[in-house]
Amino acid sequence: MDKNLIYGHHPVVEAIQSGKAVEKVYFQQGMRGELEKEIRLLSREYEIPLQIVPKEKLNKMVKGQHQGVVAYLSLITYLSLEDVVPFIFESGEVPLLVLLDGVTDVRNFGAICRTAYCAGAHAVVVPQSGSAPANEEAMKASAGAIAHMKLCRVRSMFSAVEWLQESGIQVVGTALSDKAVQVFNADLTVPTAILIGSEGDGLNHKLQKMSDVLVKIPQASNFDSYNVGVATGMILYETLRQRALETA
Repeated sequence: MDKNLIYGHHPVVEAIQSGKAVEKVYFQQGMRGELEKEIRLLSREYEIPLQIVPKEKLNKMVKGQHQGVVAYLSLITYLSLEDVVPFIFESGEVPLLVLLDGVTDVRNFGAICRTAYCAGAHAVVVPQSGSAPANEEAMKASAGAIAHMKLCRVRSMFSAVEWLQESGIQVVGTALSDKAVQVFNADLTVPTAILIGSEGDGLNHKLQKMSDVLVKIPQASNFDSYNVGVATGMILYETLRQRALETA
């Protein structure tokens, strides 16, 4: 059994209430009553993703009396975006954030965190649901960078984008669109949040419309598109290059 899993009514509730970093809560499908209400309320209050799953899945996850609820403890502590951004400005630095909307592969997630850390990004932001967990596999893929990278988890990526724009940070969306400009034609020297979409479907169309600018990376062929981790690395490198020229 995964050592980061805890199970049972009281252990899970106590873990959440004591402030432990809980990555996700799994709750048994079909269960009703006070336990369900309590778990739903706590998950909402502490902004922890809650997934309803069949009893068989819980039985495979743990060997013991899980009582219909299992929690996965995170290897890291998520920070508040509203706390991180003001700190960056107060430090006199130009914000650089990476927003991952729907990146679910832990290896891609880990690789992106590693690249973001190397490129000087201040934080990686993920949505509360539909995102890869910061587990041991992601930690390994990041070569340990996740332990050093600031990670923020938000309830809504739409609201996060609006808040960042109101805070003076441009949101640069990525899309293979006629409206997108080549990435080296975008100004990445100003406060910037790079918004990356999912591995399969790319960036949500509403988020594309909300973005201040859309960028794309040149390709020499029409074969599909770059891997999400590789694409993020290219954009981060271009940001690093532009900012280095600005200060040279």
